[in-house]
Amino acid sequence: MSRFISNNKNLHDHQVSQGPVNTGKVKTGILLTNLGTPDAPTADALRVYLRQFLSDPRVVEIPRLVWMIILHGIILRVRPAKSAKLYKSIWTEAGSPLLAITKAQQVKVAKAIKDQHGDDVEVVIAMRYGNPSISSALKELQSKGVNKIIALPLYPQYAGPTTGSTFDAITNEIQSWRWIPSLHFISSYHDNADYISALVNSINEHINKHGKPQKLLLSYHGMPKMFHTNGDPYFCFCHKTTRLAMEQLGFSKDDYQLTFQSRFGKAEWLQPYTDTVLEQLANDGIKHVALISPAFSVDCLETLEELEVESRKVFIDAGGTTFHYIKALNDRDDHIKAIVGLVNPHI
Repeated sequence: MSRFISNNKNLHDHQVSQGPVNTGKVKTGILLTNLGTPDAPTADALRVYLRQFLSDPRVVEIPRLVWMIILHGIILRVRPAKSAKLYKSIWTEAGSPLLAITKAQQVKVAKAIKDQHGDDVEVVIAMRYGNPSISSALKELQSKGVNKIIALPLYPQYAGPTTGSTFDAITNEIQSWRWIPSLHFISSYHDNADYISALVNSINEHINKHGKPQKLLLSYHGMPKMFHTNGDPYFCFCHKTTRLAMEQLGFSKDDYQLTFQSRFGKAEWLQPYTDTVLEQLANDGIKHVALISPAFSVDCLETLEELEVESRKVFIDAGGTTFHYIKALNDRDDHIKAIVGLVNPHI
């Protein structure tokens, strides 16, 4: 028995020497995550990205065998090339807008945190699908000796396919670690005062520059109605964000409308649909609309192409004359303040 203990002690000493040293001091890691992006605007890169994204059972709640046949037999044969063309239309010299802006957020958040807490806090970013992966970001924190992690998925309104899936990925990684760090997971900030103020500021700035629209649309990413029926709070959180922001703006119910975009497939999704509402508004004689998407913390394909380009076309083709897309909060200073405020109490 003594020989067994001695041998294992030597093994333990060897393992510890290969990993981060535990100094006994709490070192905190902040993990900021977003949905993800392909590595390039090509069909091959989109096929890899879509395979990972659409294989997630949180995203598509269809019996696995049936869905895998559809996904691999139809969708991954057709959709990557179509999606690649759309990504090419928004790609920049810095690459994917979502990743480039998230990196800018990381720099600003890290500076603000360092100014307040010094060097004992690390800030990293990760994508739920694509790169940098959640697994690689967590391993980076592990290698730096982090023993407390604060995870903030940058989805203001909790939803199973986004925030819930991010929790899955984080726990799937750390459950295999020898030493499990303390973990604080921020699951929603749909009613956070600083977040609401940043939304209101961005709308007010737009109005000061372009005038008040006849109708402001707050367009949230869609979700199958079945998810809401089965208990997902996303629909309710979207409504609360809208109410709080509109109250702060002093808008009446006739000044705005909440809608949902990006539906896919034949199932019923949360309504009303953004494109349908835009067409109806134009048919009703509304000539000037502005649109903002509070569910997106970073501009990406769904905002820069689907909303700014496709939604504009729907409205103009139906008879509207003036359409404005109000950008996501991105790395605005008031948005960075909100992000820092969310993680600060847990450092």
